[in-house]
Amino acid sequence: MIDSPQPLLPSKAAIDLLKAFEKGPNGEFAAQPYRCPAGKETVGWGHVLQPRDHLRFPLTAEQADALLRADLAVFANVVHAAVRVPLTQSMFDALCSFVFNIGRSNFDGSTLRAKLNRADYLGAVNEFQRWNKARNRKTGKLEPLDGLTRRREAERNLFLQDPFPPRGDAR
Repeated sequence: MIDSPQPLLPSKAAIDLLKAFEKGPNGEFAAQPYRCPAGKETVGWGHVLQPRDHLRFPLTAEQADALLRADLAVFANVVHAAVRVPLTQSMFDALCSFVFNIGRSNFDGSTLRAKLNRADYLGAVNEFQRWNKARNRKTGKLEPLDGLTRRREAERNLFLQDPFPPRGDAR
């Protein structure tokens, strides 16, 4: 556990995990926009394009990394605002990846967050696997995706990596 009055920041483990699962269609960062499985126009390492974005394509690796760091900072702030119990660095990193993928509103309403805020760490970690589905754009039904199943397992494993349970306020 990190015993520090400073808020946790995403570590290399969070960045590495995101880069492993936020690849573009060519298996690396996406220099050009593409539609992700959720149908969103995406570029770099999973950056969902916004109207306020004024990017030139193709992106360089440095630009893609900068977008990832900026996006990750936003989701780290979401974790800080939403979680009221102590976290280890690995828990924080796993949650940053999770929220990066599912979004703030889904995290805020999740059983994972509710259990975590009751200090039910083991209950919370077992919720990761429930988030392995995406809506099929043709049928409208939620269906498991192999990539999301692998991602949730990686996030769960990272969440459990540090000594457990945390003590003190590491956030």
